[in-house]
Amino acid sequence: MLFNNPPLSAPVSQERNQQVVAYRGRFAPSPTGPLHFGSLITAVASFCEAKSQGGEWIVRIEDTDIPRIYPGSEEHILKCLDAFEFESDAPIIFQKDRLDIYQAVLEHLHTQGLVYACQCTRKMLGSNHIYQGTCRDLNLPFQDQAIRLKIDDQPICFNDLLQGQHCSNLKQDLGDFVLKRRDGIINYQLAVVVDDYLQGVTHVVRGADLLDNTERQIWLGQCLGYPKLSYMHLPLAMNDRGDKLSKQNHAMALDIAHAPKLLAQALQALGQPPVDLDRPSIMLQQAVQQWQRDLIPKGTSIQGIFQ
Repeated sequence: MLFNNPPLSAPVSQERNQQVVAYRGRFAPSPTGPLHFGSLITAVASFCEAKSQGGEWIVRIEDTDIPRIYPGSEEHILKCLDAFEFESDAPIIFQKDRLDIYQAVLEHLHTQGLVYACQCTRKMLGSNHIYQGTCRDLNLPFQDQAIRLKIDDQPICFNDLLQGQHCSNLKQDLGDFVLKRRDGIINYQLAVVVDDYLQGVTHVVRGADLLDNTERQIWLGQCLGYPKLSYMHLPLAMNDRGDKLSKQNHAMALDIAHAPKLLAQALQALGQPPVDLDRPSIMLQQAVQQWQRDLIPKGTSIQGIFQ
């Protein structure tokens, strides 16, 4: 099932080779709405974890789902990065500019017989969330069809640095999953795996709401012959109704006028020692020096009142 040599053209191979370091983390927001306090927690934790390990930290805008891009979100993300004085150790990339790379990987998977076209609609599938492989052996043309990755019947496990051992048998829990939608949109799972590899990411720090995506990404990475990554899934900040802070739940946008105060609150939510109120860059330096992963609250949610 695995590629001996990852499917990369010469220019893309150079991109990968230039990015290889011992530790590289990333912050990869989607511009489907403005950044909120939960986003800030992820940015702070991923930054401090990387820098405390002497590593690099990069920013990527995950915007392949172009119809869902919220107007002004990308500009808000960049303004927030500036206001909180985060500095990416590599140029910020936008996934919507890299669709040809993802398409090339899909074509390579096709030549290896690891993907197939699927004509099933949501209406046809009904309420069953486990795909039964209806189109797997139909040899449908790829034009204007969803593209699914073949899954083997085997457990996939990883040891999350915060959440502990996590396992899933994708065949039984999910079935063959989509890498490219019928409307031509590249699925998150494909873009994130390819870009983590090409950007030399070694450690992924993100919210626990993405925990169940990890086995899919591990499986796809194995199919492509990519190296294993380390994962740390952070507990989610909750609002006063017990719902996670999210764009879907209309979480308030970060107020960049109060960046130092919000930065201090994010560190407090992460269980870290307090820092002196100062310029955000100075506060981040102090936070990195004091960073202790073991102090991050256990579980998948952070109790408290967050805006």
